[in-house]
Parts: sequence; structure tokens; C-alpha cells
Amino acid sequence: MMDNEVLDFDIGVGVSSGGDVDDDAIDIEHHGLDDDDMLDSPIMPCGISLGNSENYFPNQEEEEEQQDLLDLEPYDGLEFESEEAAKAFYNSYARRIGFSTRVSSSRRSRRDGAIIQRQFVCAKEGFRNMNEKRTKDREIKRPRTITRVGCKASLSVKMHDSGKWLVSGFVREHNHDLVPPDQVHCLRSHRQISGPAKTLIDTLQAAGMGPRRIMSALIKEYGGISKVGFTEVDCRNYMRNNRQKSIEGEIQLLLDYLRQMNADNPNFFYAVQGGTTEEDQSVGNVFWADPKARTDFAFFGDTVTFDTTYRSNRYRLPFAPFTGVNHHGQPILFGCAFIINETEASFVWLFNTWLAAMSAHPPVSITTDHDAVIRAAIMQVFPAARHRFCKWHIFKKCQEKLSHVFLTHPSFESDFHKCVNLTESLEDFESCWFSLLDKYELRDHDWLQALYSDRRQWVPVYLRDSFFAEMSLAHRSDSINSYFDGYINASTNLSQFFKLYEKALESRLEKEVKADYDTMNSPPLLKTPSPMEKQASDLYTRKLFIRFQEELVGTLTFMASKAHDDGDLVTYTVAKYGEAHKAHFIKFNVLEMRANCSCQMFEFSGIICRHILAVFRVTNLLTLPPYYILKRWTRNAKSSVIFDDYNLHAYANYLESHTVRYNTLRHKASNFLQEAGKSLYTCDVAVVALQEAAKTVSLAMNKEVRRTMANGHFKETSSVTDGKRMCCNEDCQQDVPAQPEVRFILFSILAFFG
Repeated sequence: MMDNEVLDFDIGVGVSSGGDVDDDAIDIEHHGLDDDDMLDSPIMPCGISLGNSENYFPNQEEEEEQQDLLDLEPYDGLEFESEEAAKAFYNSYARRIGFSTRVSSSRRSRRDGAIIQRQFVCAKEGFRNMNEKRTKDREIKRPRTITRVGCKASLSVKMHDSGKWLVSGFVREHNHDLVPPDQVHCLRSHRQISGPAKTLIDTLQAAGMGPRRIMSALIKEYGGISKVGFTEVDCRNYMRNNRQKSIEGEIQLLLDYLRQMNADNPNFFYAVQGGTTEEDQSVGNVFWADPKARTDFAFFGDTVTFDTTYRSNRYRLPFAPFTGVNHHGQPILFGCAFIINETEASFVWLFNTWLAAMSAHPPVSITTDHDAVIRAAIMQVFPAARHRFCKWHIFKKCQEKLSHVFLTHPSFESDFHKCVNLTESLEDFESCWFSLLDKYELRDHDWLQALYSDRRQWVPVYLRDSFFAEMSLAHRSDSINSYFDGYINASTNLSQFFKLYEKALESRLEKEVKADYDTMNSPPLLKTPSPMEKQASDLYTRKLFIRFQEELVGTLTFMASKAHDDGDLVTYTVAKYGEAHKAHFIKFNVLEMRANCSCQMFEFSGIICRHILAVFRVTNLLTLPPYYILKRWTRNAKSSVIFDDYNLHAYANYLESHTVRYNTLRHKASNFLQEAGKSLYTCDVAVVALQEAAKTVSLAMNKEVRRTMANGHFKETSSVTDGKRMCCNEDCQQDVPAQPEVRFILFSILAFFG
């Protein structure tokens, strides 16, 4: 190479033959950014091109000459066509040697303010200032690694009168170890995403792949991570910027759509966090709810799911719907959000806005993904709601976090599911969990430890006391992104979104109408002669009745035995024959006709369990008490009354009230027998009292029948009002027998005493 040759490349080098720049009156600027403070966006490589910016493809001889230029070590007097060429040259040298570079300082001319001198340094130059204003008066949550160690290596260049840039100083020595070639791609100034790599990332991102899988594809394509030239962080940042630009470019479509929907129907609610004008594009989260969503929430808003699946890397849309479950067990919509900003403050705004749209009526329970930011926001906005993490998402994340365990131990997945889903008490879960950790040597696994700390928010046995409107404790809840499945996918963009969104709404409405029709026009097949089954078939929707019917038929395999009698509260054990060790415990309030089962299925699902139904069977309770019929599960869930024409079901009402009276008398009589039989004296006193009681009841019945006959019709009235015995007129002469069950109890007691 000629010593005095000056090449017109972006990275052009040569020996200077001119004088120095006039240093008279110059300003100095210092650039003190740490290596960690540099932009996340990777630095693009400086391509080799001609001065006129046209593409240039050198021949072999020229390529060898350019390689010689790139292999040069800096020295005083080396000349460059531009400041950028000098910077690119030093960065290329740094990559070859094994360190990262940055701009340290610059000097400007006082005459025209133009930069006339630059200093490029090793990224480890200087020391971090620990008293910087940016860290003053605020807690540093994640302290960064110290990267500056006072390295003196540098390259200084200054501008010549000719307009070219000359090396005015070069320090070769470093005071730290240099990075080997296979790790150079990790240094910030050398992390470069080339044009072909960008194209491949764009293609794979559009196909729904996340940064981890995309990096795996790039490593395979380029033959190693060092040849890719950038890290997964760079790939993630590039993808994030792509998504942000795409959303910003189409956000006006969203706002125009929402404004039009609100203009067509004032009950269509929407709100935008941030600016909403064309001039102000600082748009944050966006929320909307159509009139049907707001109406449905009034009937079925007791439990809500906030579905953030669509904001993950699997999808391009930061979409998050609020959903629930209707009286047919179908998913319904309570509103939608576009999450542009995922900070805690933004989620607080979103939840408050949604609550305002739903008439400020908070849900009983809410289900979300396992996310600390969302949890913090829910604690602020819904402090009384029971917050649950989606178990389906946790199982999916488990496959990622414990992939090595899944591969090494094929039985782990089955054992993990059994531990979570099949344990029936807190003690059983605790014991099973730690046995699982010991079996697979996972006691020290950080993610599992964190998961265990959150067990009260995702393990079913801890959640059974709260209502989540699920059909059964044993059934796995559906994926919480099910409402829009089949409509929104990885390739959906905003310009396509609303057409698919409206199709999903139409499809869901059609399915709800079909379920309503089937409930009203297709009477279910009854499987027992039980009046309770007939009652439920008239009240529940078809799907809910089938679920209730499963429990009712299931009682045939269970035996209920009285375990303890504490006056009005009786405890029963219910178990299958030969499985007493798996018994459930039911506490039954005889006077209120209300029972609580240890399985807590009714509390969780709103559907009575087979264990309580088994107790109702042995106590001759023939119909469901109103307490066990939730309006939200009935065919009239959206009406202003609980049951249409329920009063016309006189037989059902008669059975219910008559059964309550019968069980009350039976319970009182049982206690009476136990006390009266303790001695001969109390037995004699009881016999006299029962004989008098029988006469009193008979006279009361005579009076009641005569009153109803005088009115021209028979009307059933209770012989007990507000817990007090009705008095009998002594003038009553007609002898009318008491009701069969009352006679049976009284005569049985008298027979017992002889």
C-alpha cells in the first residue's frame, strides 16, 4: 500500500501530509456514559461504500487491500475521510483485539460550533460516579455491575484544514483482560443486527415466534452465536421496537373505531390513557366495553378473568379481554383492553376504568396470569376480591422452567398434576408437595420455591372456599384465552382485528341463543323418580342440570352416617362402601335445612355436591332448599325474578315446606326420646306429656280444617308460626286425624314407651 494514499471509503485510512487544525478558541464536550448506559438498540455496522454512496463490490485484490486496512493498528498521523470513518475503524480494531468502545469527549470550534476533535475510548475507561443526580434521593432496586476500571486505552482524532480527520493520539495498553473472539459479540459496541438478520427476525416474529426461539433459529442459520453478532437481548429489543412502531402506526384505526361505536350507541364505553388527539400520539392503555358486556356483567359479574395471554410474545397484539361465565357455562365478554404500557400504574388505571364501566361493582373473584405487576394493581383496586393465578398458565410455565426434569423423569408431570389437582386437604397437599420435591431432588429450585410461596393463589385446595363459577373442583379450568380462540392469532394485526373481533362476538352470541333455545325446548331425560331432580330440571339451564344430575345420581354409591348430634347441628360422614378413609364430613343445620361439606364444591362452583345430596336423602329432604339454587345458574338468570311461575309449582312448594316440618319434628322427637328414656320416672312423665301433646295437635288440626272449609276451599297452612305452637279453641268438636307423618312420629314415640 502506498504510504501517502488516501482512500475514499467510509473506513478510509492513509498517512497525513497536511498541517494541524487551528486550536484557537475551542469548546470541550465530555460524554461520560457507562457501557451499560449506551442505547439498547445494537449499533449498525458501517458498510464499505464509495464516497457517492453507491454500492461498491470490490474485486479480490481490492478486498485484500481493504482487509489490510482493517487489520491496521492505529498510529499518529493516520488519516480518515470522516469522523464516522475514524469511529468505525477504531471499533473494528477493538473487535479484533477484544474490547468495547464508546465516545468519551469532543471539542467544538467557537467560530461555527462544528466538532473538530473526538476521543474514542475503551468502554472500561474512567470510574462510575456514585453520586450522580439520577441515583440521588431514590432507592436503586437493581444495582448494575461496575464496568469502569480506569482503563487508559483510547484513540483521539482531530479535523485537518483539508476536511479530513487525523489520529492525534493513541494509547494501546489496557489494564484489564481482553475478551476472546468467541465472546466479542457480547460487547455492546459490537452487537450488530445485519439487514439479512432483521429480515429473518421480521419473518419469524410475524409467524408468532418469540425471541428465544428466533435466536435458536439464527444460531443454527449462522453456525454459532459468535457468528450471529448480537445477543437475545438485542433481538428482544428489536422485536419490541418493531411491535411498538406497528402499534403506533395503526393506533388511530383503533381510536376511530371506538369513536364511531360510541357515536352509534352512547352506551358503548371506551377510555384512553394519555392523549387522544391526532396531534398528541402519547397513547397509553385503551379500554372499551359494548352495551351487552356491561349488561352481562350485572348478571354474571361475580367472577372475572383478566386474560393477558395475547400480550405475550406468541402474539403481535397487546390484547387483554375481561371475561366471565354465563348461566350455560359459556365464556362471555366484560370488556377489552389494548395494553400499550405494562407498568403497575397503567394496570391500576385500567382496572379502575373497567370498574367504572361496570357501575363500580367489584367481582367476588378474579383470575389472571401469574404476574407480580398485575397482582400489585389488583391489590389496590380489588382488595376484597379473591385473586387466583391461572393454573393452566402455571402448568405451561412449569414445562419451560423444568424442561430438564420433564426430559429426565417422564413420571414427573403426572406426579405434579396429581399433587396439585387430586389432594383434598391442605395437609395432603403440603405432604405431597414436599415428597415430590424430595423424590426429584428439587428442594433448592428457586422457581418452585416461589410457586410454593404463592400456593394460596393457584392450588385448588386453597381456593375452594371462594366462588369461581367452575363446574367442578376435579375438572381442569379452560384456558383463559378461550373467548377469542379461533379468531385472533399470531398473524392478526390491528387493521384485521376488529373484523375478527366482531365475528367472535357474533359467534358467541349465536351459541348463547342456541343454548337458551335448547334449555326451553328440549326437556332433559330424568334418571330418577326424585322430586328434587324434577325441580332442578325446571329451574336450571340444560347444561347445569346435567351437571347437577351427575351429582344426584352419584349419591347412589354413597352412604351417609350420623357421626355427631349437637342439637340443631348434626355432623354426617359420607363415603362409598368400603372407603371410609375417604369420607367427607357434612355439618347439617336441621332447622335451616343448610349443610356445609368438607369438599366445598358448592362454595366453589355454586352446584350442590353429591355428599350433601346423600345427607338430604337420608333425612328425607325431597326438594332443594332455595339457598342451593343460585340465580346465575338458572334459565331465568337474566330476568327480574328468580323463577318464572314458580308459585304454580304447588307440589314442589308443598314438598319443600312439608319436608322441613317433618324433619324438624323428627329431630325434636329424637332428642326427646334420648332424654326421656334415661330413667323410669322421666319415661312415665314423657308418656303423659305425649298423650296431652297428641290431643292438642288433633284439636289444632280440627280447627284448621274447619276454617278452610268455611272459606270454600282448602288451603295448606303451617301449624307452627314463628317457632310458636298454635293454640286450639276448646269448642272444637270434630275429630279430624292429624297428617300421616305427624301421626307416625307421635305413635312411634308412644309405642316406644309402651
